[in-house]
Amino acid sequence: MANPADILEESIQRVRTRIEQSAIDDASAQEKIEYVSRCLSNRAGVRMILTCTLAKIHNPDVDIRKPYTEIGTSDSFSGRAEYDEKYVGPFAAQYNLPVNLTTAFLTPGFRTINVPLALPLTISGRPKRMYIDTIDLLGYVHSGQLAPQELMDEAIRQLLILKQEQDERRKQLLENLRTSSNGIPLSAEEIVTLISQHLRSPRSSRLPVLVVAAAYHCAASQLGETLRPLFAHNAANLQTGALGDIEITLVNDEEIVTCYEMKAKEVTRSDIDAAIAKLSSTQTRIDNYIFITTGQIDSDVADYAVSLYRATDGIEFIILDCIGFLRHFLHLFHRLRIEFLDAYQSLVLNEPDSAVNQPLKELFLTLRQAAEVDSGN
Repeated sequence: MANPADILEESIQRVRTRIEQSAIDDASAQEKIEYVSRCLSNRAGVRMILTCTLAKIHNPDVDIRKPYTEIGTSDSFSGRAEYDEKYVGPFAAQYNLPVNLTTAFLTPGFRTINVPLALPLTISGRPKRMYIDTIDLLGYVHSGQLAPQELMDEAIRQLLILKQEQDERRKQLLENLRTSSNGIPLSAEEIVTLISQHLRSPRSSRLPVLVVAAAYHCAASQLGETLRPLFAHNAANLQTGALGDIEITLVNDEEIVTCYEMKAKEVTRSDIDAAIAKLSSTQTRIDNYIFITTGQIDSDVADYAVSLYRATDGIEFIILDCIGFLRHFLHLFHRLRIEFLDAYQSLVLNEPDSAVNQPLKELFLTLRQAAEVDSGN
């Protein structure tokens, strides 16, 4: 029985020798594999396919449609622990494949299932077609219409092609941006407009974290403070032990002095109470707990936050509008505004696609190029 890591390695090396040619003869199966592998709005399907085909190749006795031990049959298997996290995750990271950064089994559509991934099962996740096609493809293998190795090879081939296309588009957009620069730096307000446009885009919930992180990246020496490494966008505070989405320490000091928590909605009193409870459960003593929101700020909730200073023995709670925070920062550190923009761009481009998807990355480069061109007219 081949080692699962060797199975994946042999597959990618085999595919690389015929990257231009699919080995799938069935047109319907080919279309489904291509759709699932290239579905940018949900990358869990292709990772599920890699996991299940790996299990089937490694142990032909398992039912490829049963990657949940909760099913309880002799042919079910632990897709998440035995194959996804242990082998598929490291493999995808090694080759920088455009799949979910974390296991497919944490995606809402695949999270709470205890039955085979087979019809008539209906998964409520989006996009609906991605889940339907994933289930169909696993069914093709179960019925013998496709060999598990064929499905794995083609999924990896599609991922390699997608990665190459994304890399080429990014390279071209960066080159367009470089050549469009007219030597006149964007103003602080032009940068505010640019970031505001980006924040209004779909699936942009990670961006406020990157706005604040970029500010601390470029002004750490002036502030005497620096940020700790960011947690993954979908990592729960309970799992990581984090006090907030961003944790700030003094330079050359491990003690946290400020926490930021990002909200893509109005901050409520219950949000603040939850933060208090979180701080009460730790020995860490902080100075500021700051909510950054892209929603409206309720004056009563804001007043409640301010009122907690003495009740919490000197912790300041405050709610700030994301764009207001950005505008103040850019004018306070006016000479660092381009350094901020470059830091934000770098953070956006280096985020996993599961946090900031490829269209959102490309959109920023397009928006920045347009802003650079307009500033010269």
